[in-house]
Amino acid sequence: MEAPENHRAELSEVIDAIAQSYEASSPLNSGGGFPLPSREIVKKIIDDLEAILYPGYSGSEDVPTEYRRYRTAEHVVDVFEHLSSQIARSFRHECPGVHKVCDDCHSRGQKQALTLLRKIPKLREALAGDLQAAYDGDPAAKSFDEIIFSYPGFKAVAIYRVAHELHRQGVPLLPRIMTEYAHTVTGIDIHPGAKIGRSFFIDHGTGVVVGETCVIGENVKLYQGVTLGALSFPKDAKGRLLRGHKRHPTIEDNVTIYSGATVLGGNTVIGAHAIVGGNVWLTESIPPNTQIVIEPPRHKVRSGREVSALRYVVDYEI
Repeated sequence: MEAPENHRAELSEVIDAIAQSYEASSPLNSGGGFPLPSREIVKKIIDDLEAILYPGYSGSEDVPTEYRRYRTAEHVVDVFEHLSSQIARSFRHECPGVHKVCDDCHSRGQKQALTLLRKIPKLREALAGDLQAAYDGDPAAKSFDEIIFSYPGFKAVAIYRVAHELHRQGVPLLPRIMTEYAHTVTGIDIHPGAKIGRSFFIDHGTGVVVGETCVIGENVKLYQGVTLGALSFPKDAKGRLLRGHKRHPTIEDNVTIYSGATVLGGNTVIGAHAIVGGNVWLTESIPPNTQIVIEPPRHKVRSGREVSALRYVVDYEI
């Protein structure tokens, strides 16, 4: 391999061309030299929040119960400092004409971080209900410990509940970074703007999508691959997407939606106690106590020769 010095001139030309592209107006440019939220610090915040929300399930060392308050204090202080900074950066992102995090953004960041921390006891109550729903809804679950340690649905919902509170507080950008981190590590995509009631359980979870304007009641259970999405995107006279409209369905209390089902549209309501079967496609409302399923597939009897060939293929694959 040739030494980098042999290509110094060429590399200089490449650097100049890239730097020149930054001078042009582009949505890829951050818009200034101010600090933006950090994905790595957001991950650290989530780790500390998990240690606060369900102590004893994270970290590499045992903490006796009598010292739990002191360890909690460490996590709370860390969350306050890091979250204040990241919220301030998020507010700065929406402040035009300022090239640093100003005192106002910093003060707002501290206030919003404290507001979230005050909600921790209520968040713990909500998560306790989600945990119980997971245990009651999955006979494979041997304990609460197993669910907290290993269920992606519980992790995704826990991060969502924190992000949703920040979303309700009017914090920009940061809630979406949090839920997209959860999406990355769990395969479950819940927008922080969705409104989800108590005792919510996502079983298996991979591929679940819950849109921004979804409203989900209490005791709802979703399986893997469920999409609660938009049927269409309304546009204004200039063809631009209209934002802020309800585009995603409403799921009432005690509904179960099985794997691969797709429910679309802001006017679509799944009535209480309904069951939506696997791979169902719904774009209109269904009344309470309704079961929606796809018609069973038809059976076709093969000839003896076809059966023999099929058996050979199956045996070969095994």
